[in-house]
Amino acid sequence: MAELLAEIPQSGRLEAIGLSPRRRAAMQSVTQAELITDGGILGDHHARRGGKRQVTLIQFEHLAVVAALTGRADLSFSVLRRNLVISGINLLALKNKQFRIGAVLLEGTGLCHPCSRMEENLGAGGYNAMRGHGGLTARVLEGGLIRVGDTVICLPALAAANLSLF
Repeated sequence: MAELLAEIPQSGRLEAIGLSPRRRAAMQSVTQAELITDGGILGDHHARRGGKRQVTLIQFEHLAVVAALTGRADLSFSVLRRNLVISGINLLALKNKQFRIGAVLLEGTGLCHPCSRMEENLGAGGYNAMRGHGGLTARVLEGGLIRVGDTVICLPALAAANLSLF
């Protein structure tokens, strides 16, 4: 089982980037963003040193599921208040693993559970619609510029262990 969990041959794609300049402000969709080592996304009000929730990611494929569960034809990622939308790779498989988006190195730190604000954003039942589809939190190990269209790859466990030695 450990071998199966360690092997992630798929690569993904960064579909969208969002940031919120201040608390409760509308998410701004951008085509590129600067990620700060151990800080988050430059310009996002959640960016700060330390912590496990520097960046939030959501599975692109789950947007259609949440839309269906809330009776919508479609759903913008910005309503869900996540920073990065990723397609083609299972985000939950990146939990506790190091991965790259373009040249930036991140570490999946935990599940990004929905909050009560989903009731406000999605209507009655929004919180439950998001359960199991909230995505992942991550911290930035090596910052840099990311762009929509960048490749998302999981680093092999051995390579990730060697990176943390230096």
